[in-house]
Amino acid sequence: MRIVGIICEYNPFHNGHKYQIDKIKSMYKDCLIIAICSSCFTQRADVSIVHKWDKAKIAIDNGIDLFVELPFAFATQDADRFAKGAIGILNKLKVDTLVFGAESYTAKDLIDIANVQLNDKDKYDTLVKKYLSLGENYPTSMSKALIDLCGKTVNKPNDLLGLSYVKTILDNKYDIEPVVIKRIDNYHNDNTINNIASASYIRKLFKENKDVSIYIPKDTLKYLHNYDINSFFPYLKYQIIANGNRAFDIGTYDEDLCIRIRKYIDESNSWEELVNKVKTKRYTYNRINRTLLHILIGYTCQDFKDSIVVYDDIRVLGFNKKGQKHLHDIKKDVEIFTHNTKYHFHTFDIEKRVTNIYSLVLNNNLDIDEYSHKPIIKN
Repeated sequence: MRIVGIICEYNPFHNGHKYQIDKIKSMYKDCLIIAICSSCFTQRADVSIVHKWDKAKIAIDNGIDLFVELPFAFATQDADRFAKGAIGILNKLKVDTLVFGAESYTAKDLIDIANVQLNDKDKYDTLVKKYLSLGENYPTSMSKALIDLCGKTVNKPNDLLGLSYVKTILDNKYDIEPVVIKRIDNYHNDNTINNIASASYIRKLFKENKDVSIYIPKDTLKYLHNYDINSFFPYLKYQIIANGNRAFDIGTYDEDLCIRIRKYIDESNSWEELVNKVKTKRYTYNRINRTLLHILIGYTCQDFKDSIVVYDDIRVLGFNKKGQKHLHDIKKDVEIFTHNTKYHFHTFDIEKRVTNIYSLVLNNNLDIDEYSHKPIIKN
C-alpha cells in the first residue's frame, strides 16, 4: 500500500485541497494519506482562521486518514526549516510518497535544481552571499544564484517550497518519492477556476463578509473565524514596548531588522502598517512577519535551539480506522503523542503557549488545553 504524505496549512480547507486528495486517491488505489499541518499560525506568519481541532475534523471528513501537527517551531520558519521539520516527521511516519503542488516545475525539474544546490554547494553559497551583499533578500539571492548555475528561475511560492521539500529528501537520503500535482489556482491571485480559489483569496472575501461557500466543502463555513493577524497587534505592540531598548530574545533575531521594528512601532496602528513601514529591499514581507510573530509569542533563542531538530514525539490530531491501523503498525518505531498530561516536553510547552496566545482573540469557548484534548476520530 502506498503511504502518501501531504504538507498543508488548510487556512482554510477549500475545494482545491479536496481536488488534491481525490487526485491522489485516483493515482494510488487504496493508499493511506497522511497530512501534516501547521496549527495556529502559518509559514508566512499569518494567523489561521480555522482552529486546529476543526482543521483535523474537516481533513478527516474529506479523505485524510491520519492528521498530525507541524509544531510552531517548524511551521513558522523559512522554507528550508519548514521542509526539514515536515518531511522529517513524515519520514518517521513511514511515508513513501510526498505529493505537493507547484506552479511551474515537475518533480524531475525540482530534483535537477536541488542537485545543483547540493552538488555545487560551494559555488551556490558563494553566489547567494554575493547577491545578499548587494542588498537583495534571501529568496531573490537564491533565485539569481540558480539562474547563474542552471538557468532556472525559482521565485513562485509553491515552487520554492517544493524545491525545499525535494532538497530535504535528497540531502537526508529519505526513501520518499516526490510527486508534483500542478496547481490549478494562483497563490495570491483573485482569479478563480470554476469553484476553486486560493486560500488567500478566500480569506480576503471572508474578511469582507462576502460569500465563500462555493469555494469550500459543505459544512466548512461554520468553522471559519473572521479575524486576521491585525487582531494581535495590541499584544505585539505591548511586547515590543515592554522590551524597551533591550535586544529581542527571539530565535530569528536580526539586529538591523529589530532596530527598524522598534523605530516604527509607536507610529503604527496595525500589524500591516508596521510591516509596510519596516519593509526594505533586504527584508521580505514574510521575513518581517515571522520576526514579529516570534516577538509576539516570545519564541526565544533557547526555544529555537531546543526545538529546531526533528524530534521523535509526533502529535496526532485526528485519524480514521485506516489511520488508526497505521499508527498501531508503527508504534514500536515512533513515539506518538495524542493526549496525556504527563507529556510536558519542550516542543509542546511552546505549542501550549502559542495556542493560548492564539485563543486571546477567539470569541467562543473552544477547549484549548494542549495536553488533554483528545484527537478527532472517525469510525
